[in-house]
Amino acid sequence: MNKIKLLYIGNKLSKHGNTPSTIETLGKQLEVLGFKVYYAGQIKNKVLRLLEMQIAILKNLRKTKYVLIDTYSTNAFWFAFCSGVLCRLCNKKYITILHGGDLPTRLKRNPKLCNILFNYSHLNVAVSNYLHTEFKKRGLNSIVIPNNIDIENYPFKERVEFNPKLLWVRSFQKEYNPDMMVYITEELIKDFPNIKVCMIGPDKDGSMDRVKSLITSKNLENSFEITGRLEKKEWIKKARNYDIFVNTTNFDNTPVSVIEAMALGLVVVSTNVGGLPYLLENKKDALLSNKEDVIGMVDNIELVLSNQLNVSKLINNARLKAESYNWEEVKEKWKTILK
Repeated sequence: MNKIKLLYIGNKLSKHGNTPSTIETLGKQLEVLGFKVYYAGQIKNKVLRLLEMQIAILKNLRKTKYVLIDTYSTNAFWFAFCSGVLCRLCNKKYITILHGGDLPTRLKRNPKLCNILFNYSHLNVAVSNYLHTEFKKRGLNSIVIPNNIDIENYPFKERVEFNPKLLWVRSFQKEYNPDMMVYITEELIKDFPNIKVCMIGPDKDGSMDRVKSLITSKNLENSFEITGRLEKKEWIKKARNYDIFVNTTNFDNTPVSVIEAMALGLVVVSTNVGGLPYLLENKKDALLSNKEDVIGMVDNIELVLSNQLNVSKLINNARLKAESYNWEEVKEKWKTILK
């Protein structure tokens, strides 16, 4: 039987130093399932990348069954919009994969453009109940197929003692608020002078230099390690030396890095923005505080370090939830909608 052919459009930029995005993980998983996947979105320059995407749609019109389009909420939204419009003009079925944690704001700001993109898609696939709910509020149809991980790649470490060893894994980008990690450390070091913080991820907008300058200005150099981007195997190995995963983001959807931390047995301390309250339950499988609430985050970290709650139960609950995001659980949904 001939393989079903797909064109996958997204930001496939890991060869330029970016963290691999869904197009690189899901695309490979779909290939393993037996689909033939073509890709577009590998050029670093944004204008040329958009042109690459449009050419790929026209080039692959006849041989592909669907066009998959990763859809984000900020500037990358326009890649999805232009690609969706071209597919519609060419009478080609396209499926939007909804990632952007700030997509609800985009729906409010550009309702007509969003209706053009999402009302004419073959399917809108929300990677979280959060976006599914927000789309439903606005009369837009979607189905939920969550972000996933291969759970066997994430060895669970059962931690008995919890030390002030904090891990942060994300792109250095304004929206993810990496500066907050410095302010959290500035507060914690008063009671925990041996605190160690590791920040892992590529620089996207100059935020890494700003964080380094902030660290220097507060004389916290001995407390921080900033690695830049690491391959997944590298940071998973490094995670064994840390006890608490801190997620400082200002908006988000269902970040895979948080699911990965839950799978590894790290205590997750996070802001409660966007889709995170749909993923995490406060004091059941994580500890949540408000956006930009440094003291709230510090208080939650101190709860862990002072043994004021049942941390073992928290991390076991988190591991169980992470297992529900296993690819083996998710792949059947993709097979159903693509065949």
